Formats: sequence, C-alpha cells, structure tokens
Amino acid sequence: MSQKMKIDFVSDIACPWCAIGLSGLERALENLHDVVEPEITFHPFELNPQMQAGGENMVEHIVAKYRIPADEARTNRERIKQRAASVGFTMNTSDASRIYNTFDAHRLLAWSAEHGKQHALKRQLLALNFTEQTDPGNHDALVDAAGKVGLDQAEARAVLASDRYADDVRRDEALWQSRGITGVPAVIINDKWLISGGQPPEEFERQLRKIAQEG
Repeated sequence: MSQKMKIDFVSDIACPWCAIGLSGLERALENLHDVVEPEITFHPFELNPQMQAGGENMVEHIVAKYRIPADEARTNRERIKQRAASVGFTMNTSDASRIYNTFDAHRLLAWSAEHGKQHALKRQLLALNFTEQTDPGNHDALVDAAGKVGLDQAEARAVLASDRYADDVRRDEALWQSRGITGVPAVIINDKWLISGGQPPEEFERQLRKIAQEG
C-alpha cells in the first residue's frame, strides 16, 4: 500500500538544474507509484532577484558571476543540455540565450496552486524558458502558458497586472532561506529530509524508497 509523502520543491524557473531535478524526481515517482503517493508543492527561489527587465545574455552573465572563461561556460552548458536530455527535457540554450527575472512567474505559480495546476504550470514555465527560449517575465507569454495548462487566461492576466501574490512569494522565499536553503533545487521530504541538486532518477528513487521504508 502506498503512503503519502509531502514533497516541497524549492526552485527557480531560471535554474537549469531545477528542470533536470524535477524531471528526475518525476521519473523516480513513476517507478515508485505503488510505494509513494506524492503531494508536491513548489516554492519560489530567485537566482537573480535584481535582474533587469529583458534579462542578460546568459554566457556574459555566467562569466561575470562565476568568473570563468566563456569557453568553460559553453562546455558547462552543453553538459547540462545532455543531462537534461537524459531525463527527457529539451534545452535549446545557445550563445544567444538570455537569463531573465522570474518574480512574476513565481507569482503566477502561487496563484495556480489555488486551482490545482501548480505542477503543470511549473513544467510549462520551465519549457517556456529553456525549450522555447522565451522570457518568463513577459506577461503575454505567461498568460499563454497558463492557458495551455487549463487556467483562466483573463484571470492570469489580471493577477499579473496587479501586485497580487507578491507578498506571498517574498514570504515563502524568506521562509526557505531562513531554513538554510541557499541553492536550488532543494527537495524537502516530509519536513525532515533534504535532497539537494539535480539528482538523476535512480538517486531520487533510492532516497525516496529509503525514506518510505523508514516511515
């Protein structure tokens, strides 16, 4: 008999390892369908909360932020794309890719949770950013993404045009930071166990199975 498992997934739309980690977790949960009944909630984390509208070139941003050569940034990008492909997620990143502000995307995710569509919208927004190479801060793109997962587009646009859920997002970010989360993805199980990083499916499965056995 499967047991309920509370899963808090702290992540950012702009984080490639978050896309990889979510895909890995989903595959692990498919293999554990007779063991685990997951209750997943997504929580906001902003890698670049001060990012300007329109974003920055990703290679230039990474070179400046991590103080590495551009060729190293490109090598890392290709490695990440391969890891993403291995779990069925397509990243079309290139030298032209940009990294964007994600605050409004997190507001929309907070709203979508009230309609039972948070997981679907999270997947859609990660694809918007990494697969479609579209600004996840663009309101038209966000409204379109909401519609694709069955959310009301007029209400989505109204949320984005207001400051609704802004305080909720900031409080949630502060809460997880106060709990020691400084990097993402961070996957917290039953308020007790932490699985960090974009782990492969087999590692997620191993750890979740162990947690389920321990109760």
